[in-house]
Amino acid sequence: MTANGGLSAGGRVLERAQARDIPALVALQRLAYAKNRPLLGVEPLPLLADYDALFESHEIWLARGDAGIDGAIILELRDDDLLLWSIATAPSAQGSGLGGALLAAVDARARQLSRDTVRLYTGTPLTHLVAWYARNGYAVEQVEQLPDRAITHMVKRLA
Repeated sequence: MTANGGLSAGGRVLERAQARDIPALVALQRLAYAKNRPLLGVEPLPLLADYDALFESHEIWLARGDAGIDGAIILELRDDDLLLWSIATAPSAQGSGLGGALLAAVDARARQLSRDTVRLYTGTPLTHLVAWYARNGYAVEQVEQLPDRAITHMVKRLA
């Protein structure tokens, strides 16, 4: 944590979202996940969420840029791990290394919370994301078939 309560990792400082950030966060999520719709054939799970409820039950961290929110992570602290519920980068920030910085922030937050395991899930057809997470230390734990989609559960053990 930084002196002002921010989360520092990967050369970026993230700040906790405030209630006033929810509309901009939802807009970011819609932009970031838009290209996944045709690959999944269904609406991405993060776009089906109630963000007012998530704000109350999850930690939401934002990476701000000149034009607003460049990226966000949504974390759920569970008994034995930290769930990366969502990671999103603005299309204009994709390919800039922000995603890697966000993942580094997840690891840092897990350590702060005394968790040595981070889990996430992603749409199974999003093979480019499964591969990206694997390059960043995650391993496939299981593939779950839901009525309308398949999701790949991934896990990372922190050293």
